[in-house]
Amino acid sequence: MTIQPAALEALQSILLGFAFAGLLASAFELFTARRADFKLLQAGGLTALASVPVVVFSAPFLILRNTVRGRRIEGRPLVFALLAGMIAALWSMASGRLVLDLLQALAA
Repeated sequence: MTIQPAALEALQSILLGFAFAGLLASAFELFTARRADFKLLQAGGLTALASVPVVVFSAPFLILRNTVRGRRIEGRPLVFALLAGMIAALWSMASGRLVLDLLQALAA
């Protein structure tokens, strides 16, 4: 059984996107002593503008973290968790592809 190159590249993008999202959210928490959250965009002004890249690239991690907590604490249905996981995976693939492209451009 062989894996097609396009499928391998998509899997690589998803994995890199999730890893980068977790790294960015953890680094944000380390340096600011605040949890990365979608509420950062509600701050308004320059703070909200500066937090846009953090929220955009850490969104897969934030989506999954919020989904797991919602499932455990509020007892949300499993279907909701599966749909949120699919959205996070697609977002992760897009951001992972962007990170891969940026790394390739820097290496060239």
